[in-house]
Amino acid sequence: MSRTIIISNRLPVQLKINNGNLSAEPSVGGLATGLKSVHREGNGLWIGWTGLTEEDTPKAMEGEIDQALAELNCAKVVLNAEEIDGFYFGFSNRTVWPLFHYFLEYSEFELDFWEAYKRVNQKYADAILEVATDDDIIWVHDYQLMLVPQMVKEKRPNATIGFFLHIPFPSFEIFRTMPWREEVLDGLLGADLLGFHTYDYERHFLSSVRRLKGLEVSFNEIYLENRVIKVDSFPMGIDYKKFHNAAKDSATLSGTDRTDLQIKLDEHKKAAPNTKLIISIDRLDYSKGIAARIKAFEYFLIKNPEYKEKVRLIILAVPSRSNVPQYQLLKKEIDELIGRINGELSTVNWTPIWYFYRSLPFENLIDLYTKCDIAWLTPLRDGMNLVAKEFVACRTDQSGVLILSEMAGSAYEMNEALLINPNNFEEQAAALKEAINMPLEEQKNRNKLLQQRLERYNVEFWANEFMTALKDQQNDENVYVSQKVNDTILNEFSSAYKAANKRLLFLDYDGTLAGFHKDPQKASPDEELYELLDQLHNQENTELFLISGRDKETFTKWFLPKKYNMIVEHGVWISRNGEPFKLLEQVKGEWMEKIRPVLESFVDRTPGSFIEEKNYSLAWHYRNTDPDFGEKRATQLNTVLTSLIGNDDISVLNGNKVMEVKSSNVNKGRASVRMYGEADYDFVFAIGDDWTDEFMFQELPDSAITVKVGPKKTHAKYHVEGTKKVREVLKRFI
Repeated sequence: MSRTIIISNRLPVQLKINNGNLSAEPSVGGLATGLKSVHREGNGLWIGWTGLTEEDTPKAMEGEIDQALAELNCAKVVLNAEEIDGFYFGFSNRTVWPLFHYFLEYSEFELDFWEAYKRVNQKYADAILEVATDDDIIWVHDYQLMLVPQMVKEKRPNATIGFFLHIPFPSFEIFRTMPWREEVLDGLLGADLLGFHTYDYERHFLSSVRRLKGLEVSFNEIYLENRVIKVDSFPMGIDYKKFHNAAKDSATLSGTDRTDLQIKLDEHKKAAPNTKLIISIDRLDYSKGIAARIKAFEYFLIKNPEYKEKVRLIILAVPSRSNVPQYQLLKKEIDELIGRINGELSTVNWTPIWYFYRSLPFENLIDLYTKCDIAWLTPLRDGMNLVAKEFVACRTDQSGVLILSEMAGSAYEMNEALLINPNNFEEQAAALKEAINMPLEEQKNRNKLLQQRLERYNVEFWANEFMTALKDQQNDENVYVSQKVNDTILNEFSSAYKAANKRLLFLDYDGTLAGFHKDPQKASPDEELYELLDQLHNQENTELFLISGRDKETFTKWFLPKKYNMIVEHGVWISRNGEPFKLLEQVKGEWMEKIRPVLESFVDRTPGSFIEEKNYSLAWHYRNTDPDFGEKRATQLNTVLTSLIGNDDISVLNGNKVMEVKSSNVNKGRASVRMYGEADYDFVFAIGDDWTDEFMFQELPDSAITVKVGPKKTHAKYHVEGTKKVREVLKRFI
């Protein structure tokens, strides 16, 4: 029976050892809550670090810890202090975190950090491999474990793996600065489904994949040699009912049942009923824009002195990574800023900023959410920002105003909030003024819409939606018309081949027998390929044709001495048994003089592109250009050529990073059918990887075995993963 295995840096369990006694309590964080139902389903398992280093864990208690975790359906990854320092405090939080939040100046590219990150990711992968089967669904979480999907996929190629990134994915220009950028992408591409909070992060990731890995991307699907990887956005929600109901319960408390904080806030409201309380809750992190927010508040008070003693900013900064230098400097800056502003602007009856540097229990958070009038959240960059959603969920009477940075992922779902640019003090001051003076009716209208959306798309909905998409991806092979070649089908091919009296094979070259290369001339055949083709060519009752869009000069150099049958330039030239190439079709070349200047102008305006001139066709290659720019230019060129060719009986073929202009009456389909008609063949096999091969798949008889390289939609009956698999198939014919 399959089960779901969740992997995150930390387990959703609080482990404590006091005087030799162990306690294990489930955590109440957002991720733990959201994945609760997924974790419970089908005997699920959660793998992660306990929070206790190897040095802090008594050897004698390891069995007891394992048992306690097993009772909560959890399993541990053991990490020592040195690994935590290099992997977590090092690469995760001094390299990835600042870089992905656009703080390039804080990113440290230390080789020791990277090596520690790889070692620890392998530990997590090994922990998964130890317990996972091919039927299990594996869900890996967040930036600390970006190499895990590929590490698992290498050992378990049939495993279904999902990955969700809980922080932003940066633009290509930022991401490309990381020295290990391709290794990180390779790690992530081990997943079958990649999830991000917003479409922007998804778009940035796909852009990096295209530019750095040169992979084909169609909409939100990435075509790897043997797989299709789906990328999508899933904005994370909160446990809406938990916050909303807690706020309702808090409102019913009276007298001594109230918390100390609630009593203090009530007293303040009573003493100064016209004072607006503004809440600001964040982890103490440079990405949260706390220092800039404090300066913006000072700017607002100086610009609008009439609001002195009428507003108070309550800042709750939750301690975070206090041993990382940038965080220590940030705390010092914030302490000094608040001290200066309170010193300069305070009156006998009023202190502009109340500052708490601590974690608060859940009931005190509810107190702040319910008693404050405005939530002011201005991250400079934030993956989601759930505090914004929690504040809205707690407004049971639908009063209150949310001011939110447009740089937060949650801003995409919360258009009813006052959205601001956190770098624009003027805009922030205007938003504060609007929030303070917003009529109650407008507050309710805005919050009603926000609450309806948050209640519907809660954290459990988020988790279930991701799991549904991952299961759909698991079954997505059915989308393709062609059937994947497996061992059973291979045996059928082999049996039919051996039983046949007369065989005909059509083999494409680039992308089929050999991989692509930035310089087409360097994609020459290797010794293994020569040996394989020799054996097929020399078999009795077998006609082998290499059929390619290549020029005859290149194939003459590579293959003529081998005396293979060859059809090149999509069916213009043919060579049999080592004879020089001769025309298979009568074609005209006068049009080339008209088209060549057009292609040359596109080469001039598209760095990295070049023209390949064949005898009766012209090819514009753009494999070496920026992928997005190349696609844009290809679309433009296609439009220009379509208007030019008119009735000249020429057509444009769109291949893999190449556009070829050639005579319309020449294609691989026409050439292959001519060869088929020359004898009575009872076994026909054709294999190729791009659109030019579709002509073959369509024109050959229904009895032919047609195979597409790559899991793309095709007229072929079957598909295989890549060039390596192509050779495996052909070896079965020997």
